[in-house]
Amino acid sequence: MTTMPPAFRITELRRCSRRPALTPAPAGAVSLAMGEPDLPTPAPVIEAAMTALRRGETHYADQRGLRQLRAALASRLPAHPGRTWAAEDVVVTHGATAALAAVVLAMIGPGDRVVIPEPAYSLYADLVVLAGGTVDFVPLAPDLHWDLDALASALPGAAMIIFSNPSNPTGIVHREDELEALGKLLDGSDTLVVSDEAYHRLVYPGHTQTSALEIASLRDRTAYVQTFSKTYAMTGWRVGYLAGPREVVDAAAHVHRTYNGSVNTAVQHAALAALELPDTVVDAMVDTYGRRRATVLAKLSDVPGVHLVPPEGAFYGFLRYDADLPSEVVARELAERKVMVRAGVEYGPSGEGYVRISFAASDDDLRIGLDRIVSHLRGARV
Repeated sequence: MTTMPPAFRITELRRCSRRPALTPAPAGAVSLAMGEPDLPTPAPVIEAAMTALRRGETHYADQRGLRQLRAALASRLPAHPGRTWAAEDVVVTHGATAALAAVVLAMIGPGDRVVIPEPAYSLYADLVVLAGGTVDFVPLAPDLHWDLDALASALPGAAMIIFSNPSNPTGIVHREDELEALGKLLDGSDTLVVSDEAYHRLVYPGHTQTSALEIASLRDRTAYVQTFSKTYAMTGWRVGYLAGPREVVDAAAHVHRTYNGSVNTAVQHAALAALELPDTVVDAMVDTYGRRRATVLAKLSDVPGVHLVPPEGAFYGFLRYDADLPSEVVARELAERKVMVRAGVEYGPSGEGYVRISFAASDDDLRIGLDRIVSHLRGARV
């Protein structure tokens, strides 16, 4: 029988990747594993898509994205002296996933080193492997913010640094002073910053999200990745975008048009409608996540052997446990107890000893899932 082995890069990806293939929770189980809002997409967004379809918006769009959408997105980027954002500085992609893939595949090649402060969203490392680059994981500080001394050692010679802010999986919001410090560390280098700010509107009281594009020392070297998925509960719509230095965006746009083609035309009209939603719509969603965050903190605050840095943004809790068990084993045992979570090691070597939960689940699922987690981790202590 003829064998058909995959390409070397896929073999490497399978060897290196810790990302599971996600499936719906089995019957009787609740899922705190998915980074997906359980809230409905706002009605005006749905209506805009239906209206676009009815008027015949069913053909290919500009491969960089509808010009009116790109212009609207550019007008919302942080302004700064000497730079006026234009539609040409933006490319619309199939979610943030495709934006990340486009910029990594456009800018990273064999042997290029990419710094990833970790624990970090596991897609970053997988994309670097797919591009042929080398991942340089840099552990976070104990408070899950950046270890600036460790970054200072790792960054010289790096082609790229990738991070999310607010962070998946930790829920940390990197402060303005951290971003300023990163800019100083990169002074005089050609290192590209990829700032994934998918959760930028999901920030809790006492914390402020500052975009890398607002930092003078970072703005001209930053590829800004964004999506409609989290802010507007539009995960299944698959619309995101990339902005940044024109030469980087042009290269990424070339990858995207080759790899993916244009984004669904009607969906882009829906995205335009999302941009016009009043702030109260998003604020109501953030209030819901904030209430659920309070439930997480209340349920876990006094549990022996369980430790949680309170989430500052996004909708994740990164739980450290005392049991001497690999996180993949803990995740599997919890699945057997009918609650799905993500193993911390998926997000990098420093994620061992943690599991990630999402509180974007329904209130009932969250309470049930937390009860099952607490019950199991209490019994798993050694």
